[in-house]
Amino acid sequence: MKITVTGSIAFDYLMSFPGKFTDVLLADQLQNISLSFLVDSMKRQRGGTAPNIAYTLALLGGTPRMMATAGQDFQEYRDWLESHGVDTSTTKAIEDDYCASFFVNTDQAQNQIASFYAGAMAHASQLTFAEYAHDADLTIISPNAPDAMRAYAAECKTLGIPYIYDPSQQTIRLTAEDLKDGIDGCRLLTVNEYEFSLIQEKTGLSADAIQQLASGVLITRGAKGSTIAFDGQQFEIPVVPPERVVEPTGAGDAFRAGLMRGMQLGLPWDIAGRMGALASTYVLEQMGTQNHFFTPAEFVARYRDHFDDNGALDALLG
Repeated sequence: MKITVTGSIAFDYLMSFPGKFTDVLLADQLQNISLSFLVDSMKRQRGGTAPNIAYTLALLGGTPRMMATAGQDFQEYRDWLESHGVDTSTTKAIEDDYCASFFVNTDQAQNQIASFYAGAMAHASQLTFAEYAHDADLTIISPNAPDAMRAYAAECKTLGIPYIYDPSQQTIRLTAEDLKDGIDGCRLLTVNEYEFSLIQEKTGLSADAIQQLASGVLITRGAKGSTIAFDGQQFEIPVVPPERVVEPTGAGDAFRAGLMRGMQLGLPWDIAGRMGALASTYVLEQMGTQNHFFTPAEFVARYRDHFDDNGALDALLG
């Protein structure tokens, strides 16, 4: 199964606030917010949803192809991804712009306030599956320029390419019609608990109506675990306890990568979901979205410390 990953390519600026946002947000003044947070640290990291997902897929032996637009500052990033097994042959550099930038501030309760500059991502709709990835067996439409996400969903339906719809951070920017069209016919809708509620509010669709439009729905709930609903069945996916929690940015992308690798191997949903849970834990334990590393053997051994796979994960080792 050939996997194509779409989404943003960005540099992340990760900041740490030594307090809680809720302590300075006044309920009776939310209409007049004017705040500045003095942070303890800031680090620049490689990021973006497409390479975050592709990187972890590559660690798991998934040989992903990344279809995305990057800026003139991408070459070193490209070389690094290629050295870790990501195929960037369908990634286009926009010479007169820079990679997107993600600025996120995390407080002591792991709450986050973020801003995102599109940069070269704004050109993503120039790429088409017909030209760059017509042979894809599975793709993920992760946060990207809204016009690109809209076009990709429509094209996947036309070409018959199964796709995972992952609006995530772009749920706010996408219109109700965009969301309905993306969800309708997708192989799997992947969102967190808040985003699922936001989709219901924006579209007017009930949870049941959303699950009727999509073949399956994954809802992540942080430390409370995740739920996968597919074909009338529901699978509760527990978390894998981290050895330490450093920074949550990118954990959701890693979850999607682990899940997709399980799908690629044809594994049951509960096993694929637990692969996602473990992959996300690796990210939680590091600063940055692509600073974790494991071999397939190490991943399988840690998985088996927590779950029984009845030998299914031997497919990762072969």
